[in-house]
Amino acid sequence: RDKEISMNLFRRGQAQIMVATTVIEVGLDIPNASVMVIESAERFGLSQLHQLRGRVGRGADQSYCILMASYKLSADATERINTMVATNDGFEIAETDLRMRGPGDLEGTQQSGMAFDLKIADLARDGQLLSLARSYADEILVDDPDLQRTENKVLRVNLGRLFGKKFSWSEIS
Repeated sequence: RDKEISMNLFRRGQAQIMVATTVIEVGLDIPNASVMVIESAERFGLSQLHQLRGRVGRGADQSYCILMASYKLSADATERINTMVATNDGFEIAETDLRMRGPGDLEGTQQSGMAFDLKIADLARDGQLLSLARSYADEILVDDPDLQRTENKVLRVNLGRLFGKKFSWSEIS
């Protein structure tokens, strides 16, 4: 209840400052919010920093997002902070995040890391090529969802070897 009262006071302009946790990351639209200070910014990931920064700058006033960080930063933390300073482009931030953390398990629940071992492609670097390959794969799977045709045998065998389990390739999206 106190949180709701405080949010409404801030929204109506009756409170000039709001101190909050990351609960404000999504779902808060207060156009007159023009300054945000994020303490210990090095502890947040790129997507969360981008979401938090998006809470300011929705109105006509110039807005600022101040990232406060520890004096000693890891190489990854430095890169995250530098990325946030260098761009507001969500796609560029996402590409940096992908390059830094890895794609995760494309067929499972792991959201980062290198669980999916791509031997040739780099998801961040080879996006256009992978998109083209995806469209060709979609064409094949429309005609042969279980890869049973003779011309798709090599593909079926190699995918089976790569993943070590059976499932319908046409269900992967």
